[in-house]
Amino acid sequence: MALLPDLATEIVIPVFAAVGIIFSLAQWALVSRVKLSPERNAANNNNKNGYNDYLIEEEEGINDHNVVVKCAEIQNAISEGATSFLFTEYKYVGIFMVAFAILIFLFLGSVEGFSTKSQPCTYNKEKLCKPALATAVFSTVSFLLGAFTSVVSGFLGMKIATYANARTTLEARKGVGKAFIIAFRSGAVMGFLLAANGLLVLYIAINLFKLYYGDDWEGLFEAITGYGLGGSSMALFGRVGGGIYTKAADVGADLVGKVERNIPEDDPRNPAVIADNVGDNVGDIAGMGSDLFGSYAESSCAALVVASISSFGINHDFTAMLYPLLISSMGILVCLITTLFATDFFEIKAVKEIEPALKNQLIISTALMTVGIAIVTWTCVPSSFTIFNFGAQKVVKNWQLFLCVAVGLWAGLIIGFVTEYYTSNAYSPVQDVADSCRTGAATNVIFGLALGYKSVIIPIFAIAISIFVSFSFAAMYGIAVAALGMLSTIATGLAIDAYGPISDNAGGIAEMAGMSHRIRERTDALDAAGNTTAAIGKGFAIGSAALVSLALFGAFVSRAGISTVDVLTPKVFIGLIVGAMLPYWFSAMTMKSVGSAALKMVEEVRRQFNTIPGIMEGHTRPDYATCVKISTDASIKEMIPPGALVMLTPLIVGTFFGVETLSGVLAGALVSGVQIAISASNTGGAWDNAKKYIEAGASEHARTLGPKGSEPHKAAVIGDTIGDPLKDTSGPSLNILIKLMAVESLVFAPFFATHGGLLFKI
Repeated sequence: MALLPDLATEIVIPVFAAVGIIFSLAQWALVSRVKLSPERNAANNNNKNGYNDYLIEEEEGINDHNVVVKCAEIQNAISEGATSFLFTEYKYVGIFMVAFAILIFLFLGSVEGFSTKSQPCTYNKEKLCKPALATAVFSTVSFLLGAFTSVVSGFLGMKIATYANARTTLEARKGVGKAFIIAFRSGAVMGFLLAANGLLVLYIAINLFKLYYGDDWEGLFEAITGYGLGGSSMALFGRVGGGIYTKAADVGADLVGKVERNIPEDDPRNPAVIADNVGDNVGDIAGMGSDLFGSYAESSCAALVVASISSFGINHDFTAMLYPLLISSMGILVCLITTLFATDFFEIKAVKEIEPALKNQLIISTALMTVGIAIVTWTCVPSSFTIFNFGAQKVVKNWQLFLCVAVGLWAGLIIGFVTEYYTSNAYSPVQDVADSCRTGAATNVIFGLALGYKSVIIPIFAIAISIFVSFSFAAMYGIAVAALGMLSTIATGLAIDAYGPISDNAGGIAEMAGMSHRIRERTDALDAAGNTTAAIGKGFAIGSAALVSLALFGAFVSRAGISTVDVLTPKVFIGLIVGAMLPYWFSAMTMKSVGSAALKMVEEVRRQFNTIPGIMEGHTRPDYATCVKISTDASIKEMIPPGALVMLTPLIVGTFFGVETLSGVLAGALVSGVQIAISASNTGGAWDNAKKYIEAGASEHARTLGPKGSEPHKAAVIGDTIGDPLKDTSGPSLNILIKLMAVESLVFAPFFATHGGLLFKI
């Protein structure tokens, strides 16, 4: 037996989740102390160093009422744009959700012809389990729960980010450290809310379902997999829709503003500027939030499904059964301590301390979490137990399970650092790309692509090693908990990730409110660090997606009753080769969508510059709303085909070609999707930072390449524009494609196993 009694488990998980929620609300309260109204600003200045702050502001001549008012106005515009977009998106996606929920019910209910009698269990024919109809009902409920939680995660993240962006700008007047803390705290609000919500909802769902299922844990955890499917299907639309939105605006604003009109980024004269800043929030924040929530939900579901047919489930050992949730609870505690290192224990004083501070977050959380995993493993899991391994039970020791989780955790850190090496302008790869801009855009593109392909090597080895280690120790359960290990520090990962768009927005607001050059330099420094951390976040998302989908694949193969997947059978091989093609088809759709949406945006921006007099002189306000509307309409219309491709493929393949072909499709999509996702994200990130490297002109080498507007700089802007859809639309959406197809196959596995493969039955 485990050391921790079942009652303690029942208490520990919700308590830790509550702690996470309380901590995030406390961070929110600290952020909201920065006031967005000018009158109270003067009154609040008698705190301990208030006088000095006040004097500095007086000297710089920025304690200007209208600057604060302007910031508040711009923030309002961004917030309204983001909210209205998300509501429009959720309206369409809501219809889809209801339709898909009905589909789940019909497919799963039809497995035994909608009978309400108890059936023999899938893995143990002697015992009786609840009917398939029950699985259908509860899968549908958990699907809707997952979808709802995912939507709420994304929406709350967006609200917090749009709340914090102008506050970051105002704090930047007092120094870079103050601004950093506000941006980071706001990121933490999102990270902790999301991690705690995901854990709490899953925990409550398991306990409520248990009231009906009683001792039939196999059926219970099969129904819970719907939670992961709901989370990820929402994330897909959030990521694709948000990604198309943000990049249509970004590419449109850059091409006309920077390349044709030679005005700086985020200049208020550019009609697409509000749409561009809204895009950062709906794509990077709402999309990323839903995406990581989806990964988290699925890796928990995959681990729970495999555990329910292992000794944990057979012996009804509740504490060991909830091991995945206990890991996540420990993760919340560890991330809480880690966050204090950035905000309270050390103060940032100079620009060059920003990136190390963010990197230290990753290192500290990983180191602490290793200890945390050890504690959880030794207290909650029996010293020896068995894990279901394709039909047989495999004996596993608790230290082997610890190593599985730890290897996933450290692989995540390695992937993060490799990503950083290839996308940060502090290292040679990006500097080489910047250098290639001397000879024009073509060489820049060649170097950037090569960098992206090269950056795949080490992450893939890291993933491969963690798969080998965890599989040899604890079969499919090992891979599921390795994915959980990688995601256990999700709160910190998300805080770092949300920090990027917040500081990006803060820079945009500073530029639009006409603040002094010094403030824009500070926000740019925050933003450059944020770009790299965004790339690290994407690295994590992709790495964990690879492990998660492999774990789900294992659970699917077990559930569908396939003993081995043989590549040499034609059924499987055709699946493999078609599956490997899917990420290309999907990327083609998303990139083309960005291209056509950007085209509309460019035409609109040009039209405004040419027909509305006084925009370039700054006398007339451009029509921002039309640009926001173009982005919204384009993304809603264009997110449907890629979404349909991902959601329908498993259903069509499973129904018409059967489970063997489907297993081939999943393996093929996983293998090719990971490569494209990593290379696309890193190529785009590198081009973006090469451009920033030239613009900042911080080193001798960078100064030889340009001021803004030089030929090398123009070449860099072109590279950055090409990289935009790669790093923010195609790349990050691919990891959802891999996971979503796997989790969907797992949810529908009972149907495919009984009725699938119509074409081969003829």
